Amino acid sequence: MVRSISTTRSIPLFRSTSVALGAALLALASLFASAASAADKTDKLQQLFIAEAYLELHEGPGRGYAVTQVVPRGEAIDVLYRRTEWFRVRTSRGIEGWASQKDMRRTLLADGSAFTFDLGDRAGFTRHNWEMGVQAGDYGGATLVSAYLSRAFNEQMALEVTGSQFLGNASNGYTAELGLIHVTRPDWRISPFLTLGTGIIWIKPKSTLVLPDDRKDQTAYAGAGVRFYISRRFFVRGEYRHHMVFTSRNENEEINEWKLGLAFFF
Repeated sequence: MVRSISTTRSIPLFRSTSVALGAALLALASLFASAASAADKTDKLQQLFIAEAYLELHEGPGRGYAVTQVVPRGEAIDVLYRRTEWFRVRTSRGIEGWASQKDMRRTLLADGSAFTFDLGDRAGFTRHNWEMGVQAGDYGGATLVSAYLSRAFNEQMALEVTGSQFLGNASNGYTAELGLIHVTRPDWRISPFLTLGTGIIWIKPKSTLVLPDDRKDQTAYAGAGVRFYISRRFFVRGEYRHHMVFTSRNENEEINEWKLGLAFFF
């Protein structure tokens, strides 16, 4: 395996990698826009009640906008929609304005329970349901482009699916993997994690005097990494994976993978 994925790279290979990485980043941006939009919307006309002394409504979604209305304790408001860290609401008298997510966390539902929602901040980084990202790096000496989607069970455990493409001098290929993630300290801004999983690798050798057959083998991996929270819903993720490839020739092969990329949660 290591011999077939050569560390020698040509200029066309770098161009192919750049195109692939650019396409992956473009796809990530598109997915983020739709996912963030879906995550930021609340049910229209959801009724809440003011639990604090008052709730300030701003002219726009930001502290720089003037306060145009103060809603007193006990009054009801309807949630229209959400834009990042601000909610567009309407009072019982039909007046609309913007309330900060910090203030909205102090409102109550009709049954007296707290109004909860996903946070695009450090608290959301610690506790979220989904995350997605793209990464680039090295796969046994070949250039790697990778994307993943993760679904959390709780703050520390998640199920993750990963798809990757590697481009080498002797061969190209793809991998599809499914694994578990254990975040050891989700409350830290720099949070380490461990990963364990299995997958499939497809290898397509490049033309030689004697063209070898394409390969499809099962793999297993173990690894570790770190997540670094940046701002809002974005964080940097870097990781290392050690792969064991179970070949049809009963000759197990080992591959080391390093990668770094940008991700977001929702």
